[in-house]
Amino acid sequence: MASIPAVSLRRVLSPKRLSQGVQQVTKQEPVQPVRPYNDWPNDLGFNTTYEEKTPVELQVKGHIPPWAAGVLYRVGTGANEIDTEKGTKFKVKHWFDGLSVVHRFQIGAPENDNGPVRVIYNSRSTCDGLIEKIRKTGNREGVTFAAKYDPCTSYFKKTMSMFKSFRPAEMKPNERTVPVTVSVNFPGLPTSGQRHASGIETLCSKTDANVLQTLDPETLEPIGITSQTILHPDLKGPMSCAHAKSDPISGDVFNYNLEIGPTSTYRIFRVSASTGKTSILATFNTSAAYIHSFFLTQNYVILCVWNSYFTANGATILLNQNIMDSISGYDPTRPSIWYVVDRRSPEEGGQGVIATYESDPFYCFHTVNAYEQPSADGNGVDIIADLASYSSHNVMKRFFFENLYSTSTKAAEHADPADASTRAQYKRFRLPSIPSSPTKSRQKAVLEFVGNPFETPELPTINPSYVLRPHRYVYGIADTGKASFLDGLIKYDTKAKTALVWSEHGQSAGEAIFIPREPGVVSEDGEGEDDGVLLTVVLDGPVGRSYLLVLDAKTMKEVGRAELKGAAGFGFHGTHVSARGSTGVGGELGRGLDF
Repeated sequence: MASIPAVSLRRVLSPKRLSQGVQQVTKQEPVQPVRPYNDWPNDLGFNTTYEEKTPVELQVKGHIPPWAAGVLYRVGTGANEIDTEKGTKFKVKHWFDGLSVVHRFQIGAPENDNGPVRVIYNSRSTCDGLIEKIRKTGNREGVTFAAKYDPCTSYFKKTMSMFKSFRPAEMKPNERTVPVTVSVNFPGLPTSGQRHASGIETLCSKTDANVLQTLDPETLEPIGITSQTILHPDLKGPMSCAHAKSDPISGDVFNYNLEIGPTSTYRIFRVSASTGKTSILATFNTSAAYIHSFFLTQNYVILCVWNSYFTANGATILLNQNIMDSISGYDPTRPSIWYVVDRRSPEEGGQGVIATYESDPFYCFHTVNAYEQPSADGNGVDIIADLASYSSHNVMKRFFFENLYSTSTKAAEHADPADASTRAQYKRFRLPSIPSSPTKSRQKAVLEFVGNPFETPELPTINPSYVLRPHRYVYGIADTGKASFLDGLIKYDTKAKTALVWSEHGQSAGEAIFIPREPGVVSEDGEGEDDGVLLTVVLDGPVGRSYLLVLDAKTMKEVGRAELKGAAGFGFHGTHVSARGSTGVGGELGRGLDF
C-alpha cells in the first residue's frame, strides 16, 4: 500500500478536521428503532388511524360456528396524536382518555348447511368533532380522566370548562369521546321507531360521566348526545358508572348517578325496558368515589364504595380538571362499604337501602357477577359477589401510554412480572343474612376466597346465561409480564381454582365475549357452562394488523378468525346481539346485555 505523506496525514487528522468529520458522521447516522419489550410489539394498538366506514368483507380462516351469528360491537380507541394548525402536536397521554372508535362485526349465518360463515366489518371514529376542535386550537377542553392542565388557567375558565363538560346536550354528537362501553336498545332513550334487519333500534356508548352518546346501529355515525337527565330530572350529578347492569329476563337497566358537593349524593335508579320509565330506587349520602362498576342480583342492587375516594368530596375535580389527580391517596385503614338496595321502586313497595356491610379495603375496576343463596340459618338470603380487586389504586398510573408502549423505556419497569401490585386478584365476598327490612346496623362482609393475581382475568365476562346465577367459569385478559400490556386470555375456574390460558407471542387480545351454543341452558353443577365460543379482537403485533379471534371456550383453542386490513385500537368493552331470536339470556331479539 502506498504511504501517505506526513503533511497530508496531519492535515487529515488535525483536531479541527477530526471534529468536523465526527460531526458529519453523527448527522448521517440513521436513528436506530427501539426494540419492543420482549420482542412483543404493540404500539399500533395505542395509536392507529385505521377505520372502515364502508363495510368490507373479512377473510375468514378456520371455522366460525353458525350459531355465533349476530352483531358484535366493540368500543376502542384510535389515534392519540393530532397535528394542529398551530404547528404543534397534541398527544393523548393516558389510555382512558383515548379518542373513541366503534367497531361492528356482522357475523352472518351460512346460506346453506355446508356454506361458510361470512363476517362483514365496519368501524368509525365517533369523536371527529372533538378531534377537529383539537386540530384548530391545540387544546382539549373539559374534564378528562388523567390529562394535566395548565395550573395558571383562571378559576373562571376552569369552572366554565367543567360546566361545559358536564352538559353534553349542548355539544354536537361527535364532540365528545365516549370510549368505554356500548349498549343495544338502551331503554328510556328516544328512538326513530326504525328496527334494523339485525333487530337493533338504538346503539349507545357510555363512560363514567353522565353522558350517553347515541350512534346509528349500522353506520356507527354519532346521531345524538345527552345526559341522564333525559331519563329522570334528578339524575343531574356529573358522574355515573360506565357498566350499567341489565336484568337478563326483563331487560331493565340499573345504574347510579353521583352528585358532587359538600355532601355527595348517590342515586340508584332503574330504567324499565317495558315502559321506558325511570325510577329512583334509593338516595343516600356518603363519600364521593370513582366507581366503574357495581353488582346486581335478582332482588338487589349492590353498590360497593371502595377505596378510590375523591379529595374534598370531589371539589378538587374543578381545580385539577381530571379525575385521577382528584382521587385521594390510598388509605389501607379505611374499609370498603357495601350498600344493598331494594330493586323495587317506591311505588312497588321498594324500601331503598336495606343494609350496609363493610369489608377490608381494596380497589376495583370490574365486578364479575353476583347472585343470591339461602342463608346458612335458613332465614333469608346471602349475596355472593365476585370481583377483580387491587391492593391500591396505583394501577391507574400504569395506563399512561409512556408505560404501555412496547418501545417505551419504561415498559420493562411496569411490565415486571415480579410486581403483583398492579395485577388484579380474584376475590369472592359473601354478604350474609340480608335483612327483610332496612337496618342501620352495619354488618361484616365475609371474604370467601382469594385467587392468584397472575391467574385473575381482567375485563371479566361470563356465559350470559349465568348472569345473576351461580357461575363457575370467568374469562378475561391476561397480564403476566410477557408483554408491556396484555399477553393472553384466561379462563378461570372458580370451583377448582385453576386457570387455562391462551397466549401466542406478539398477539395482544382484548375483552373476550362468550357466545353459548345453547342459549339459556343452565346447569346446577356448571356442566356445559363453558359450551360455547369466545369472540375477541387481537392485534398481531409483528404483522401490524388485527383480527377477530374465535376460541373454543372449553379448550381455549382457536377455531377460526376473520382478518382485518389494519390495526384496531385497543379498547375496553363490547356486546353481542344474537341472530337466533334472543340474546341467549331470555331477552328479546336485538337487546344486548349490559355487564
